[in-house]
Amino acid sequence: MATIGPPEANMHQIDLTKLSIPQLTQLKEQLDQELVVFQNSLQSLKVALKKFQNSADCLGNFGPESEDKPLLVPLTGSMYVPGRLKDTNRVIIDIGTGYYAEMDNDASKDYFKRKVAFVTEQMEKIQIIGLEKSKIRDAVASVLGMRMKQQINTAQ
Repeated sequence: MATIGPPEANMHQIDLTKLSIPQLTQLKEQLDQELVVFQNSLQSLKVALKKFQNSADCLGNFGPESEDKPLLVPLTGSMYVPGRLKDTNRVIIDIGTGYYAEMDNDASKDYFKRKVAFVTEQMEKIQIIGLEKSKIRDAVASVLGMRMKQQINTAQ
């Protein structure tokens, strides 16, 4: 007997062998769609993680020796203007959805460290759920294959 779903609160087990071929097909398609969503979410989180890591790395490049040196200031993702660094201990960082905050370097580094830890934790959670969904999909596909073989054998 193949079942899916842990016996937890708000969860119930489904005996896959009692589902019809169309029901198994629909369940497999639903699981495939969910896995695509998880993959897309993981990809988005990887991009965010890389941005936070890059931002933290950039902060390490600024020190007292960088003061009054020329640099390019980003206005948009593709437009930069020349500028000079006046205070190497204070930076303005993008904290999301168009909001910016001025912080000292240590607070900024701590902010990016917390963001990296949070995104990493979310990625781990999604990977665990994705693995469980993948196992369930494989079980459904296995039962579906057996049911289709049975149907072919009875038709002959």
